[in-house]
Amino acid sequence: MIRTPLARALLLALLGTAGATEARSLGRLDFAPCNLPSTSAPEAVEAQCTTFRVPENPADPQGRQIDLAIAWVPADGEAEPDPVFLLAGGPGQSAKEAFPQVAGAFRDVLRARHVILVDQRGTGGSAPLSCKDEEGNNAFGDVDDPSEQGARAFAERCLADLSKDHDVRFYTTTEYVADLEAVRAAIGAERINLYGGSYGTRVGQQYAKAHPERVRTLVIDSVVPTDLVLGSEHAKNLEAALDAQWARCAGDAACAKAVPDAKALLAEVREALSAPALAAVRFRDPTSGAWREEVPTPGHLAVVLRFYSYSPLTATLLPVVLKQAHDGDYAALLAQAALLMDRVGGSIMHGMQLSVSCSEDADELQADPANAGTLLGDEFVTFTRAQCAVWPRGQRPADFREPLTGDLPVLAISGEFDPVTPPRYGDRAIAGLPNARHLVLKGQGHTPIGVGCMPKLFAQFIESADAKGLDAACLDRLAPLPPGTGLHGWEP
Repeated sequence: MIRTPLARALLLALLGTAGATEARSLGRLDFAPCNLPSTSAPEAVEAQCTTFRVPENPADPQGRQIDLAIAWVPADGEAEPDPVFLLAGGPGQSAKEAFPQVAGAFRDVLRARHVILVDQRGTGGSAPLSCKDEEGNNAFGDVDDPSEQGARAFAERCLADLSKDHDVRFYTTTEYVADLEAVRAAIGAERINLYGGSYGTRVGQQYAKAHPERVRTLVIDSVVPTDLVLGSEHAKNLEAALDAQWARCAGDAACAKAVPDAKALLAEVREALSAPALAAVRFRDPTSGAWREEVPTPGHLAVVLRFYSYSPLTATLLPVVLKQAHDGDYAALLAQAALLMDRVGGSIMHGMQLSVSCSEDADELQADPANAGTLLGDEFVTFTRAQCAVWPRGQRPADFREPLTGDLPVLAISGEFDPVTPPRYGDRAIAGLPNARHLVLKGQGHTPIGVGCMPKLFAQFIESADAKGLDAACLDRLAPLPPGTGLHGWEP
C-alpha cells in the first residue's frame, strides 16, 4: 500500500503499533524495514523484509541451500490471522517487484490483513536464474541471432553459467509450492488467502490442490487452467484479441476513416517487413537515447502488437502503430519494440522461466498448422522446444494437469480482450468448483485486478469468503476505451 509519510505516522500513532522504520517479527521470522521500489509505480511501498533458507533440492535437506526473499506489507490495523499471499506472473517475475504495480488494488485488503510476498525461487532475490547478454544485462535471447539455432545456443550459454551455482531442475512450480508452505508455517498462519495473477494462477491452484486445508480463499486473475499447456495457444489467443480490436476500429467512424480495414493493413505490413532486402533503420533507443540501427522484421511488429494488447490503454494505440508501420515509419516501431523488450527482459528471469516451461510444458508443446498465417505463428513453440532440448528438466507431478476440485471459495477474474488468458480459461478452471464465481471485466485486458470497483470486490471476497454473494453490478460501468486514430488523441 502506498502511504504519505504524514498519514502513515498519524495512523501508527493512533493504532499504537510499531512503525515501518522499526524491525518486527512474524511467527518465527525476524524482519527489517525495507522499501519495495518499482519503475512503473509512483512511489515505493514500505514493507518489512527478510530471507528464509530452504534446500535447493527438497529431497536433499542437507545439500545446497538457497535463501528466499520475503517481504511483509503489514496491515493498517489489527490483522486477521490469515494473511494474503501474492503469487506473481511470468513465469519468472518477482513478487516483491510486482506488488508496487498493484498496491492500489490491495488498499482495502490491507485494512485488516497482512500481505506476504515470497519471491519464487529463481526470481528477484531468491537465487535468481538470470540469462545475461554480452553486456551483462538480463536477456531473453540473442538479438543478433533470433533463429531456432540461436535460441538453443543462448540457452546453452545461459545454462553453462547458471549451473556453476544452481541445479536448474529444482526451480519449478512444485518447489515453489513447497516453499510457500514452509513460509506459511514459519510465520505461524494456520490458513492463508492466495491471490495469483497470470502464471501465478497456476501456482495458486497447485498449492490449493496440495494443501487444501491451508487455503481460506483463492483469487485467480487472468486464469491459466491446470490442463493448459502453457504457450500452446499464444498465437490463437493473440489473433482473436487483435481481431476484436480491429472490429472495434471498424465500428468507430473516426478509426475506420484513419485506418480502413486494419486486418488487411496488417497483412500488408507483415509482407513488407518480410522483404529480404529491407534496409536497416536508424532510431533512438528510448531508454538510453543512443542512436541504433536495426533491420525491422515481423518479430518487431509482433512484440509491439502483442504487448500493447495487454492493457486497455495501450490497446487503443494498436491502430496507430499499424498505420505508422504501413506508412513506412519503422523507426517508431523499432523504438517501441526496444522499450518493450527492455522492460520484459528486466522483469522476467528467463532461466527460471525455462526451468518451469521445460519441466511442465515443453514435452506437450506441438506445432499447430492452424497457426500458419498468424502474427506469432509457431515461433514460441519452436524456440521453446529448441531451448528445452538442452535445458535440464525437473519432475512434473502425475496429477499436475488435474483440475482443482472441492468447496474452496474461489474468485476468478478475466479481461474481455485479454490476448493471452482469455475468459474461456476462467470458465474452464471453475467448472468443478461449486463455491466459485467468474467475473469478466468489459473492455479490459490482462490482470485487471486494479480496474474500476474490482479492488473493492476483491477485498469483500477476502473478507466474506463468498464469491457468489458479491454485488458486482458496479462492474457494469466498465467500458472499452475508444480506439485511437492518431498520436494526439482519438479524433483526426
